[in-house]
This record gives sequence, C-alpha cells and structure tokens, in this order.
Amino acid sequence: MKRAILFDMDGVILDSMHYHVRAWQEALSEYGLSVPSKVLYLYEGAIGAETATAILQKNGYTVDTQQFYAILRRQEEIFVREYRSMVRPFPGVSSILRRLYDAGQKLVLVTSSYREVVESVFPRELEAWMSYIITGDQVKRRKPFPDPYLAALSALREGPESCLAVENAPAGIAAAKAAAIPCVAITTTLAREYLSEADAILTSHAELIDYILRE
Repeated sequence: MKRAILFDMDGVILDSMHYHVRAWQEALSEYGLSVPSKVLYLYEGAIGAETATAILQKNGYTVDTQQFYAILRRQEEIFVREYRSMVRPFPGVSSILRRLYDAGQKLVLVTSSYREVVESVFPRELEAWMSYIITGDQVKRRKPFPDPYLAALSALREGPESCLAVENAPAGIAAAKAAAIPCVAITTTLAREYLSEADAILTSHAELIDYILRE
C-alpha cells in the first residue's frame, strides 16, 4: 500500500462544494457578475488571484486582482454566515479515515482553502487522524500549481511514488500530477469527462477505500 494518502477537503472529505458555489454566486452577484455554477465547479480550488482572474476573464468577466480579493472576502463571509453550519463529511468518510489511520498510513489534508476556513469547517475528530494539514495560505501558489502537494511531500519526507492524492476537480488533479504524485479522482461534483487526467476515476467513497487498500 501507499505510505501516505493526501486528501483534498471540499468535495472529497467534506460534502461542501454546493455551499461554496452558492456563496460564490451570491458574492459575485453583489458585484454585478453572474457566473454559471458549472464554471465554479470546474475551477474549484484554483483560487489564487492570478489564476482566478484569468479564469473569470476567459469566461467573459473583467475582474482585476483587487476586485477579486474583495469578492473572495465576501464569499468567505457569506459561506461562514449562511452555510458553514450545514457542512458535513460525506457518509462513510470518517470510517475510511479511521481504517487507514489504524492501518498505519499517514493521512494529509491538502487544500487551497485558507487556514481560518479549514479551522471553521473541518471536524476535530477527523483532524486528529491527519499527520499534516496543508492550506492555501501556507504556500506561494495554490492549486493548480504543485506547491501544496510539494509542501505535503516535504512535511512527510516521502517521495511522490509512495503517496496517493485524492481529488475531485481538474485544478487539484493538475496540482498532484505536477508534483509527480499518482492521483485518483472521485465523481462527487463533476462527471468523469472532466476528470480524465487522473490515474483512476472512482464513483463512490466505497470504491475509494477498496482502491487504496489494493494499491
């Protein structure tokens, strides 16, 4: 088996993406922008200022860096106020993490979210099983750049071949692959066609645990 499993947070461990999307749409609308939910799901995790503004511009929206940060802050405010309390882990995730932890595997959370957001939504009982938590504000560049995963490898003192990343969106897959880490994707938020760069595509958390234990 792989010695370490590196998990994305939103859409992999937490059933939270639909709440983040709602908060983004509400924040964007306050600035006169209307972005389809599909775009927000497709580019989940790619929340660095340069990356995000380029994505918005590519989809026909003119947003500069200063305005993006204002929208981001507003999105976080809306999410914390309206939706944070609704976020839960996906069914079965707790038992999966406990099973892997008991088997001696190192577990790492690798997310583009800010530390304060992680602290507000990530359950303490799950945090206890994590060897490390890597957040977007700990690295220079967020996903789709490899920096978050390279930080995880450095913390673990492991080579990429001994690890497995679990993602649910193209930016996360790209980040893991750029760090040379094998990556599986789970179809919690996007269809298979959008996850084709992953080494394997799984349709449920039950499939995920079976896959990990076979590796």
